[in-house]
Amino acid sequence: MTEMQYTKLGSTGLEVSRLCLGCMNFGSEQPWMMNDEAASLDLLDRAMDMGINFLDTANVYSHGESEEIVGKAIEGRNRDELVIATKVFGGMGDYPNGQGLSRKHILDQAEASLDRLGTDYIDLYQIHRWDETTPIEETLSALDHLVETGRVRYIGASTMAGWQFTKALYESDVEDYERFSCMQPEYNLVDRHEEENLLPVCDAEGVGVIPWSPLAGGFLTGKYHRDEEVTEGRAASDEYTEERFTDENWAVLDEVRAIAEEKDVSAAQVSLAWLLHKPVVDSPIIGPRTEDHLVENVASLDISLSDEELERLESPKAPVWSRDIANI
Repeated sequence: MTEMQYTKLGSTGLEVSRLCLGCMNFGSEQPWMMNDEAASLDLLDRAMDMGINFLDTANVYSHGESEEIVGKAIEGRNRDELVIATKVFGGMGDYPNGQGLSRKHILDQAEASLDRLGTDYIDLYQIHRWDETTPIEETLSALDHLVETGRVRYIGASTMAGWQFTKALYESDVEDYERFSCMQPEYNLVDRHEEENLLPVCDAEGVGVIPWSPLAGGFLTGKYHRDEEVTEGRAASDEYTEERFTDENWAVLDEVRAIAEEKDVSAAQVSLAWLLHKPVVDSPIIGPRTEDHLVENVASLDISLSDEELERLESPKAPVWSRDIANI
């Protein structure tokens, strides 16, 4: 059995497991989600028993349902041993102030998330996207208030342009607001655009990195094949995943499969191991829907990749960033 590893989140003193359990699958909003609360709770329990102390959810995941399931899973456990992360920005109601990063929405949604999670504080509270309609100073002031009042321990951000994140860090320094401790970007072997956008900022500023979609919506597990009609899996109902079916990406997957065969491991394990070898990455956010997938993902911690193997995996595709590529 693989022994869990831990690391500090960015330049903070917060210890998190080297894999973070993403909780977007725990709900019923989309057909590819688990749609089974009992199975979701079992998976959460197994993950925590395996040493994963870092759980990431969001208020918009199945409109609060994911947070409620996480709350049930952590009930009765030692809260001090867990790092619970959630997010704010997306629409939670069709009414004025029902979304965004205004002071009102942030403070209202923080309280709502605390209630659904059944906890007195959130370890990591993240802005899910950049809000072009709200001054970043207002957003940072609200987040700073949550930290000062003890409802939040650390703050983080997700998916934005590098200049936006740099501006936010600058405003925090100038105004003496709480600083973002981590960034949650899309990052995997076929989506490497953040190497030309957010990752250099995070590296220079000591900001932790917890990538979402480390397996590219299932593409890097190897379950899809060239010229095959997609009838199941996330790509069957998610155009964003199917858009990854390009010649360049298939070439990357060819190398992933080849190295996996050489090492007698799975394509998913090689793909996660590549991320874990990146010095800027602290804890990739995995999203297993079965216990077998969870065990498989955790075993990636045991895989070592040589410099030559890393080059083989990266050579078919060069990182390029644009707002369209980054899906901002």
